[in-house]
Amino acid sequence: MLRQVEFQLPALKRGYHLVTNLIEKELGNLPKTGLLNVFIKHSSAGLTINENADPSVRIDFESILNKLIPENQSFYTHTLEGGDDMPAHIKASIIGSSVTIPISNHRLNLGTWQGIYLCEFRNHGGSRKIVATIYE
Repeated sequence: MLRQVEFQLPALKRGYHLVTNLIEKELGNLPKTGLLNVFIKHSSAGLTINENADPSVRIDFESILNKLIPENQSFYTHTLEGGDDMPAHIKASIIGSSVTIPISNHRLNLGTWQGIYLCEFRNHGGSRKIVATIYE
């Protein structure tokens, strides 16, 4: 059995935001077992699973990727949408556009310290469209 839900996450500032609870709220009742795939329909934001307890992890993510992929480089040619646009596309490709999580006992089977992050790479990205597909 397959179920799919499409929804929007609210506009969030640039950074790494735990959105596990927002996603779970949109999913409703989960099957006893299955898989959840969460996909973001944007090329300048990403999704990942990582540490959900210590907020300094989110700050370090931002710092590391900004150092690896700096803004306003003279060799960027895709620049019409601002200095944060091309780096956002590169970061989104590195982080990825989807995550897949097992479902066990009607719950997302994440590790104790894991959560789903929306990685917002734009200064003003706006709300983000999500497609969640539950495979039962």
